[in-house]
Amino acid sequence: CRQALRSSAGPEVDFARAEREHQLYVGVLRGKLGLQVLELPADESLPDCVFVEDVAVVCEETALLTRPGAPSRRKEVEAMKRVLESLNLNIVEMVDENATLDGGDVLFTGREFFVGLSRRTNQRGAEILADTFKDYAVSTVPVHDSLHLKSFCSMAGPNLIAIGSSEAAQKALKTMQQMSDHRYDKLTVPDDAAANCIYLNIPSKGHVLLHRAPEEYPESAKVFEKLKDHMLIPIANTELEKVDGALTCCSVLINKASEL
Repeated sequence: CRQALRSSAGPEVDFARAEREHQLYVGVLRGKLGLQVLELPADESLPDCVFVEDVAVVCEETALLTRPGAPSRRKEVEAMKRVLESLNLNIVEMVDENATLDGGDVLFTGREFFVGLSRRTNQRGAEILADTFKDYAVSTVPVHDSLHLKSFCSMAGPNLIAIGSSEAAQKALKTMQQMSDHRYDKLTVPDDAAANCIYLNIPSKGHVLLHRAPEEYPESAKVFEKLKDHMLIPIANTELEKVDGALTCCSVLINKASEL
């Protein structure tokens, strides 16, 4: 925990609690929702490897292996490559040494991509993503005061962007709205960190939303509770948040029929 990257100093991660929270997260995906969960092996030499979202962007049958902005994270791609190859996806590797891309900067709305240009993701990384997923429009969004684009936003439904209420978050949303030909609905929550949630459309369950627990962000949780059509599942993330982790960071969602 002490070696994990973090944007600001703060309290130490309680490792046992982090482990319990992560087990609960995996348990919800596998047990409560019935998804097939493939767990990558832990690598003690890579302290940020729990944040699997950053090393791959998967859309339909194609997986883009990224080139993380932090050099200490680049070896994380190797384990992800092995597991994605086992799923018979079309693998694209980002080999351009001028490119950086973290999956936490990639918001896929179902109809287009928004890519945050941040400390971890640059223009060349966004261009390679656009080349990889040619069927979709790709727009870039400057990210200044946060680690990633999805540090303050995510999809909360088929056409619904959850967004934090900070000035930086609202400015980014305005950019996304200007860039897009499509009008999205928005769900504004008081806390930027709580705007990172996980939306799933599961045939047997309908609309499912994993969101931050009320004991962490009570006012934001009240906003999510207004989504009456969703199965709402609160998830605590107190420990990984200390090292800049959010709910979407810990999984890569792949829409594929089970054939393993």
